[in-house]
Amino acid sequence: MTYRQRLPFFILIDSCIVLTAIFFSQFLVGATVHVISFSIVLSSVVILLSHHLFSFRFNLYKKVWEYASVGELVVILQTVTLSIFMAAIVQQLVLKETSFRLLIATWILHLLLIGGSRFCWRMYRDTVMNKSNSKRKTLIVGAGSAGTMVVRQLLKYNDSDLSPAGFIDDDVRKQNLDVYGIPILGGIHLIEEKVKELDIENIIIAIPSLNKKELQAIFQECAKTEAKTQILPMLEDLMTGKISVNQFRDVKVEDLLGREPVELDIDTISSSITNKVVLVTGAGGSIGSEICRQISLFHPKTLILLGHGENSIYSIEMELKEVFQNTDINFVTEIADLQDASKMVSVMGHYQPDVVYHAAAHKHVPLMERNPEEAVKNNLIGTLNAANAASWNNVKTFVMISSDKAVNPTSVMGATKRLSEMVVQNLDRQSTTKFVAVRFGNVLGSRGSVIPLFKKQIEKGGPITVTHPDMIRFFMTIPEASRLVIQAGSLAKGGEIFVLDMGEPVKIVDLATNLIKLSGHSVDDIGIEYSGIRPGEKLYEELLNKEEVHAEHIYPNIYVGKTSELYLQEIEELIESFIEMDKEALRNRLLLLANHRVESQPLLSG
Repeated sequence: MTYRQRLPFFILIDSCIVLTAIFFSQFLVGATVHVISFSIVLSSVVILLSHHLFSFRFNLYKKVWEYASVGELVVILQTVTLSIFMAAIVQQLVLKETSFRLLIATWILHLLLIGGSRFCWRMYRDTVMNKSNSKRKTLIVGAGSAGTMVVRQLLKYNDSDLSPAGFIDDDVRKQNLDVYGIPILGGIHLIEEKVKELDIENIIIAIPSLNKKELQAIFQECAKTEAKTQILPMLEDLMTGKISVNQFRDVKVEDLLGREPVELDIDTISSSITNKVVLVTGAGGSIGSEICRQISLFHPKTLILLGHGENSIYSIEMELKEVFQNTDINFVTEIADLQDASKMVSVMGHYQPDVVYHAAAHKHVPLMERNPEEAVKNNLIGTLNAANAASWNNVKTFVMISSDKAVNPTSVMGATKRLSEMVVQNLDRQSTTKFVAVRFGNVLGSRGSVIPLFKKQIEKGGPITVTHPDMIRFFMTIPEASRLVIQAGSLAKGGEIFVLDMGEPVKIVDLATNLIKLSGHSVDDIGIEYSGIRPGEKLYEELLNKEEVHAEHIYPNIYVGKTSELYLQEIEELIESFIEMDKEALRNRLLLLANHRVESQPLLSG
C-alpha cells in the first residue's frame, strides 16, 4: 500500500480513535451516558484537528510500523500530548476553565489507543502475515548488533524462506534472554545439540568482527551438523547497499585458512606505478591477470599484457578495458614466447617499461617431472631472456615470481625456479636494473590448485584424492599473492628474495574435509582416498632456507632472504647441453644444482 493510499485510511482510523477516547473519558469522569455538551464538542474538534496537525508535523503517518521502535513511540507521545495541551488552552480561553480530569483521562486513552492500534497491526503482520510453515528453521550465531539486525529483517520479509529459531552466543550475560522473541540458547559448543533439538536446517554466522581462527572454530562446530552454513555479507557491502542483510553468502575455503589475509599497504607502491609503463609476462594466468587488475588500480600510463596464450590474453584485455573504461590507461597486448630472446628484446625496446612483473612459468609439478626439458626452456631460459631484455633496455625494476618449492627443491619445477632466482640475483650485480624475486606458497583458486580439482571430484560424487594424510602446504589468496608481488617491486633495492609471512601451514586433508562440508555433503558421502606422494612432491614446503633467513621483517608480514651461492657457470653449461641429456639425467642435474650439491666450487658466492 502506497503512502497516498494509506493516508486516508490512517486519518479515518485516528479520527475514530480520538473521538472514542474523548467521549469514553467523559463517560468515565462524569459517570453518565449523557456525554454530549458544548465543552465536549469543542474539546473534540480541537483535539481532532491538533492530532492531525501534529501527525503531519512529526510525520506520524509516514512511519513504517513493521520497523517501529522507541523513536516512533516518542512521536506518538509528542502528538498526543500536544493535542491535549492545545485543548486545555482552548478550554481556558473559551470556557474560562480547564477540565483537567477529563483531559488527563483523554490523554491516557488517546495514547493507549493510538499506540495500541499500531502495536496490534505489527503483531498481526508478525504472527499471521509473515507466518509460513514452509520456512526453514535458522540458527543465528551471534546475538550482537549484526545478529539482531539479521533476525529483525528475517522476521519482516515475507519473501525470505528462513525463520529464525534461536541465537547462539558465548556471552553468558545474554544467554537465556530473548531478542525479538527469539531465545539466546547458549554458547558455540551447543550448536550441534541445538540443531538436532530444534530441527535446524540453516545456520547463519553473524559476527563481522570474527578473525579467521574464531570463524574456523565456529565452522568446525557447524560442520558436525547437516545444516547449511552461511555467513553475513561484508559490512561495507551492506552499508553501500550492494547487498541486503538477508542475502547471505556461503562460507568459502579462504575464510577457513586459520589466519587473517595479509593486507599490504598498497598506497606505498603508487609512486612506482602511477603514470609509469608496466609490463606483465604471463598476464593471462591466474596470478598474472590479478597482478594486472591490481596494477590498474594505480593508473599506470601503459600496461603491456604479454603472454603465450591468445585466448587468456584477450580475456584479461577485454575485462580491464571494460572495468577501467573511464580512465586513460593504455592497455597493450603482446603475444610472445619467452623462449624467443629477440622478441623479448624487441618488446621491451619498443615500450621501454619502467617495471616488469615476470609471472610466466610452468608450475605444474608432476607435468614438469615428466617434461624437465620444457621446465628448463620456459622457467629458466624464459626468465633469462626476459631478465636480459630488461637489463639491456634499462628497466628500473624486474620482479620475478618464484615459489616455495624453490627451497630445498625435490621437483624439477622447484629446481628451475631456484636456478631462475640465481640468474636474476646475478644479473642484479651486473645491471642498473633492480632484480628481485618473490616467493609464496600455494594460491587458492589458481590454475593447478587443488581446490578446483577437489570441487570437480565432489561434483562427480567423490572420492576426493589426497596424496598423503600428513601433507601440509602454505596457502594464500590470489589477491594476496598479487599484492605481495607489487609491494616487492616498490621495496626492491636489488638482489632480494622477498617472502610473505604466511602463518601456519594447512593440512591438505583438512582442506579437503572442509571443502566437502562447505559443499553440503559429509565425508562419508564423498570419501577421501590417499593416492600416494607423486614424483617431485614433498610432505611439507618451506619458504626460506635456514641460511637465507633474516630474523626481522623488512615490512609488515614480509621477510627478505639473504643471497646464497650462485652457480652461474654451471647454469650456463646446463643451458647449452640440456637438450642432449635424457630426462632422468637432466632431472638429477637440475636438483643437484638447485640444492648446491655440485662437484666443482661455485663461481660466485654471497
